[in-house]
Amino acid sequence: MRTAVADSYPTRDRNECAMLIREDPVTWSDPLGGDSKPGPLSAAQLADYDRRGYHCADQIIPPQDVFDLLDEMTRLAEADNLRGDARVVRENENGDVRSVFDVHRLSDVVDEIVRRPEVVGIARQILGSEVYIHQSRLNFKPGFTGGPFYWHSDFETWHAEDGMPRPRAASISIALTENYGHNGGLMIMPGSHRAFVSCAGQTPDNYYKESLVSYTPPTGSPDRPTLTRMANEYGIDVMTGEAGSATVFDSNCMHGSNGNITPFSRSNLFIVFNSVENTLTEPFAAPARRPDYLGSRDFTPLR
Repeated sequence: MRTAVADSYPTRDRNECAMLIREDPVTWSDPLGGDSKPGPLSAAQLADYDRRGYHCADQIIPPQDVFDLLDEMTRLAEADNLRGDARVVRENENGDVRSVFDVHRLSDVVDEIVRRPEVVGIARQILGSEVYIHQSRLNFKPGFTGGPFYWHSDFETWHAEDGMPRPRAASISIALTENYGHNGGLMIMPGSHRAFVSCAGQTPDNYYKESLVSYTPPTGSPDRPTLTRMANEYGIDVMTGEAGSATVFDSNCMHGSNGNITPFSRSNLFIVFNSVENTLTEPFAAPARRPDYLGSRDFTPLR
């Protein structure tokens, strides 16, 4: 069913990629204008996030929480009651666990951490409203076998396939192992969040099943000429940091990560916060909604 909401970011309706100017703000709190939501970020950090599209925090959770989350990763990956569960996504080649979704519902440890002011408070401050969890997952990316994530804008996917109206969402990736420049760390094109890439092609039926494990350019990814032009214009930053550090980034940042052929695993807790003023409609460019664990329709504000 097509949404009745006006589509400000049309995509997957054309034969070639096109770059559109973003219509919406990046930071919805104005630290100088009197309507700022309080939070962990300074005015300078908010301004830097607005400019680059991301913010790096050296230590957002302490070492004990890192250990607890690593234990949770092992528990969920080996849980008998999750064998065959669609929320556990495995690598195509060897069957190793790639991601576990819906972890804020599957794990009390995760649920407690994401509600902390130093975590959810960043999202509230950036988005200027109460927020809910659109998606959560633990990403494994083990040494030698961890697969890549191809270049994409999360918002393009969430808009096309989940019905998210505007890019008023932010993701927090918390490192559970050291993120080096060589073990498949997150790459972001700084400033790319200001341009929305309208992608070519159409969304196949049940496409989410393929896209979660695809190593090839997926539907919803820009073509090579567009990516080359963007990389030349914006450059590429690689997110590095110790376990417990975090990267917060805008939903429309162009980002991806290489596969991990080093012996050093690169695991993280990934939480997507969406504004309660930006709740989902019907998909803008897909035949049907994705499952709730990929695009939640429980819009209850996180307390």
